[in-house]
Amino acid sequence: MTAALPIESRLNAIQAALADHPRVLLVAEPGAGKTTRVPLDLLKATWARQGKILLLEPRRVAARLAAGFMADSLGETVGETVGYRMRGDSRVGPATRLEVVTQGVLTRMLQDDPLLEGVAGVIFDEFHERSLEGDLGLALALDAQSVRDDLRLLVMSATLDVDALLGVLGDNVPVIDCPGRTFAVETRYRALSTREDTAAQQVRALLEAMDAQVGDALVILPGVGEIRRLARALASRAPELVVMELHGRLPLEAQRRALRPDPGGRRRVVLSTAIAESSVTVDGVRLVVDAGLERVPVFQPRSGLTRLETRRVNRASADQRRGRAGRQGPGLCVRLWADEQPLVPHGEPEIRQADLAPLAFELARWGITEPDSLAWITPPPAAALAAGRDLLRRLGLLDEACHLTELGRAATRWPTHPRLAAMLERADTLDAQPLACALVALLEGRGLDDERDLERALQARITAPREHRQWQRDAERLTRLAGVSLKVTSLAPLAELLALAYPERVAQRMAPGRFRLAGGGLATLPEDHSLAHAELLVAVELDGQASGARIFRAVALARDRLEALYSECARWRASLEWSDEQGRLVGEQVRGLGAVVLERKPLAELPPEAVRAALLEALRRRGLPQDDDLRQLQGRVALLRRTLGDAWPDWSETALLATLEAWLGPHLVGVTRLEAVERLPMARILLDGLDWPLRSRLDALAPLRLAVPSGASHRVDYAPCQEGKPPVLAVKLQECFGWQASPRVADGGEAVLLHLLSPARRPLQVTADLASFWANGYPEVRREMRGRYPKHPWPEDPMTAEATARTKRRR
Repeated sequence: MTAALPIESRLNAIQAALADHPRVLLVAEPGAGKTTRVPLDLLKATWARQGKILLLEPRRVAARLAAGFMADSLGETVGETVGYRMRGDSRVGPATRLEVVTQGVLTRMLQDDPLLEGVAGVIFDEFHERSLEGDLGLALALDAQSVRDDLRLLVMSATLDVDALLGVLGDNVPVIDCPGRTFAVETRYRALSTREDTAAQQVRALLEAMDAQVGDALVILPGVGEIRRLARALASRAPELVVMELHGRLPLEAQRRALRPDPGGRRRVVLSTAIAESSVTVDGVRLVVDAGLERVPVFQPRSGLTRLETRRVNRASADQRRGRAGRQGPGLCVRLWADEQPLVPHGEPEIRQADLAPLAFELARWGITEPDSLAWITPPPAAALAAGRDLLRRLGLLDEACHLTELGRAATRWPTHPRLAAMLERADTLDAQPLACALVALLEGRGLDDERDLERALQARITAPREHRQWQRDAERLTRLAGVSLKVTSLAPLAELLALAYPERVAQRMAPGRFRLAGGGLATLPEDHSLAHAELLVAVELDGQASGARIFRAVALARDRLEALYSECARWRASLEWSDEQGRLVGEQVRGLGAVVLERKPLAELPPEAVRAALLEALRRRGLPQDDDLRQLQGRVALLRRTLGDAWPDWSETALLATLEAWLGPHLVGVTRLEAVERLPMARILLDGLDWPLRSRLDALAPLRLAVPSGASHRVDYAPCQEGKPPVLAVKLQECFGWQASPRVADGGEAVLLHLLSPARRPLQVTADLASFWANGYPEVRREMRGRYPKHPWPEDPMTAEATARTKRRR
């Protein structure tokens, strides 16, 4: 070991805490050295002699780098005392006592051995990232620890919601704090104009900052597209700079080069995604330019699809990025947004916005049918979990009771997404196991983004595997599991394999370039696309829109092959749809796969269950009615869920539409018209179903009206709370005289946003900090308004004046 790090002053405390307690929290700021110093020190503990220690890292790059650094510090190579293990790549040996693993590996180890025999402790690093696999791994590890009380768990993070974690770990769990080793970082703000090219403005901001700050520069951007645009702009403006990229698509060696200073001593600019936000240190960086954006995958239960959304970064992440400039000396951080731009405090846990089909599969494999039986920091959202389970049933992996089917149990051997595992397991029926392995390696690998023709991309790899080494390694790993060789003789079964993996994305042509998906909803291709006139196709990749999704990759599917794959295509069933054109239910008997209809004939009568299902599906397409009572109730409950926790239900539009059968279905007895459904008192129905302990507190925690100093009460608008914004109270400014501070709701957890109005009820000021407005903003408002509204009071000291809704008394 060389220079002392702040964490070393806490190593004895960590050792003592884990000697006496099975669970410990470590809150260590960036630069403290927790990732590489703590695990090695814990190898000396008495309890660690009973087995190996697992160190979980959220990213593959960080796992390899951490293992390499710790092995070097011991004078060894990776695979001796310290090793790493991740999907498709591992370096461990018989003497390995510390394994650095990615989070999915821990889940697989727990599923294969629920007691984790031979493991003495598990360390969760960078837990603040709140990945889905990290949350699941902790929940399963806690469940395993209930049987194995000798298993140690250490949760480490740079920023941590301690109260939330103590809620699942226990209030008596020791919490150890450690400061980081950071130098002073100056922060400058530079908002970009929407009227000028973004990359050109970024180049100017970067070059000006490099003139003011020594060292290399790290520019954090939301995605690879933005990285490459800025790289091109820099090449023309500053060719003397060494510009390097850092993102997950790069080969490992290219990522490692980006972390090291230039051998020739030239100044570098490293253009990175959020991979540089935590876990890894880019050596030599003294300047950070932060675009303030991040790209996150968001799953939409309504469409069953995931789309990438570009969002404003949260405050915790922005602070993490800023800290990168002060790791090795005084630094500078340039934020490409305005200083007054509000940022949410923390990012959403991935469990709230991800595809939960893999989670549902792991829960079923663990033997869990009710998620509440595990300890979650954030419980899985009901709507997304229901959508995940519905997909697993379509794939044949799950039965109606949420238990694994025979196919589901067999599919657990494949380390991949459940839909691809189902396809791999059923590929034998098509005599296409090598092709299935090759296909999965292609779909899960990198480098496919620029290739729209899936069949051509696959053929290129099969024909010249040595030109696609990573694909070859991934495919051969799967063929070894399957017990076959990677010898693909024909691509003929490709569409059938894809239909096994994506049954809800089998699509039927309605018009050239316009398709109906088996799972419901519409998807489109350009009319000049080669597949625009295909009768059936499998849409492998769509953009995630709930309706009118664009198809990016697809393969044509023959009708007879679809019928051979799915026996339900041979069964007749009643199908009812609400016709907006006819204003009534239209019924018929159909056979096909979901909304893909291969044949139809008239229906003699309308079964009540089919009527209800058709009405609910029509409501899903239209969305919930724009009823103010409903919107206000949704906003009130969203606010309380955000501030007081997940005991309050998820009544977002997405969640309510996904669970219509449960809360609205029982009220549709005898209803046959959509207009009657939309007139139902939905707010009252939801309230009647709310647990009484919550119902009894709703009005006190989120009151519909608030009293103001004038003696009047005014309505609070909670609709903005559905978007994470505060509730709004619009009130004349004169009615607020004497109010010392902005009112708060949700047991004091949320300040109400005041819209202070003129006597003509026009907005004068918007503030959530009334005391600051009286001191700073009011004098200017008073100067402007008292001449315009002389009959209304405009006192010099509004905090001691009498509030009123009236004009001045006449003398």
